[in-house]
Amino acid sequence: MKRRDFLASTAMIGGTALLGPLPLRAQDAPKSGGTLIWGHSETTQNLDIHQTGTASTGRVLQNIHESIVTVDADLNVIPNLAESFEMSEDGLTYTFRLRRDVTFHDGSDMTAADVKYSFERAADPATGATNFEVFNAVDTIETPDDHTVIVRLSQVNAPFLARLAENGAGAVMPEGSGDIQGETPIGAGPFRFVRREFGNEVELARFDAYFDGPAHLEGVLAREITEPTVRLTGLRTGELHMINDIPLDRVAEIEGDANLQVVSWFPLNWDFVNFNHDYEPFRDPRVREAFDLMIDKEMLMQGALWGQGEITAAPSFPTHASHNDDISPRPQDLARAQELLQEAGYGPGELKVVFKVTTNYPYHVDSAQIMLEWFRAAGVDMTIEQLTWSDWLSQVWVDKDFQMTMMNFFTLWEPDFLYYSMWHSTGGFNYRHIADDALDALLEKARVTTDREERMGIYKEVQAYVQDNTLDVILWFRNGTIGAQQSVRGLDTIVHPNGSELNFHKVWLDA
Repeated sequence: MKRRDFLASTAMIGGTALLGPLPLRAQDAPKSGGTLIWGHSETTQNLDIHQTGTASTGRVLQNIHESIVTVDADLNVIPNLAESFEMSEDGLTYTFRLRRDVTFHDGSDMTAADVKYSFERAADPATGATNFEVFNAVDTIETPDDHTVIVRLSQVNAPFLARLAENGAGAVMPEGSGDIQGETPIGAGPFRFVRREFGNEVELARFDAYFDGPAHLEGVLAREITEPTVRLTGLRTGELHMINDIPLDRVAEIEGDANLQVVSWFPLNWDFVNFNHDYEPFRDPRVREAFDLMIDKEMLMQGALWGQGEITAAPSFPTHASHNDDISPRPQDLARAQELLQEAGYGPGELKVVFKVTTNYPYHVDSAQIMLEWFRAAGVDMTIEQLTWSDWLSQVWVDKDFQMTMMNFFTLWEPDFLYYSMWHSTGGFNYRHIADDALDALLEKARVTTDREERMGIYKEVQAYVQDNTLDVILWFRNGTIGAQQSVRGLDTIVHPNGSELNFHKVWLDA
């Protein structure tokens, strides 16, 4: 169903990231200099890379920090701050040989003590790291010399290396710097932190001592502009060099503008509807399934995303071996949804639910308003409460004070990171009070399963379990877009292989 047909019908019921084509142009030698002004679609939060859980902040921190290992374009783990690594045959010992040319932004040289400090800080419950469970099996961390780190595990953790490559778990910071990272992050990346005006902008400057060579740009100024139309206007007037997240209804228009260029890729993120499993009605799987059956996923995607995505029931990267191709979204069935609610003891109008949605993602607001009509048609007394990003994070993410909500997640290509963090009872991203012994057992089994094919099979079981029990409602993968002036070059290097983070190291300005 196309957007125009969708609007007509609803009026009656009131991993690998795949880059799109880039403009063909002469391959001039990169020029050095200039500050790129970026219209960032979201507001950065806590700048401590261990503690932050938002992709918006991660896009900035990706340029400030480096991790001990990273991934290549095919999501294979490769050395980074470590020049090499090796794993013992029993899978219990990891040895990292560190580069000797890494300097932090405070001028100190990286040593094994910094790695030990960073790992132990992330593992310490007092830190509040979102990836603390990466280190659950770590027994000891040894530093026999300044450039060798030996991590010994108490039990096999098959995804350990891959987890170090994602979302800050393997980020290395100067020893003792943890207390200041939240406001003035210090790393070893291509840009150093200069300043932030909260809710307004973040300024980065080129770090000339970067081990992989200095960036072409003198700096990056990230202006936080959450309103899509304002962001696009800034690009059109030349106030901004580039923006991420072109307004979904304007992508084709920008693609046809000879003065601008568009980078698009699939997927940027995946979205889902969440239930608070501590809220009495949602403890009943029949109620959760009923809500799933109320939603026409394809119609919702056309209406809220303008077709800029693809519906899915499995959140694993579409090209990753863990993706379960055998499950598909439940079709809308309002009659069956009403039957399930009746079975659970809720007659028409008797189930009252508040749906909290953040204005940080305008298409989430659109989605909530569309779903509201379906929910009401099925007999649910639903109201929508719109929250700022900070309020959503405080109420939903931290305090878990909600009944229903909607969120998207990025950079979750690694299946242990995705499924353990999101659905294990102790997972760092489990803000929905999900606690399921059978699911926990599957996720823990995957961690100690060294045969890759068998482990991927377990994750496929997990996806089927999440859907069969309607723990959440997975909706779609959303496309990613960047709009830029023609003077911005090197955009084919900017999108991280995980499809979410942006790296400005090799971007440059032609004017």
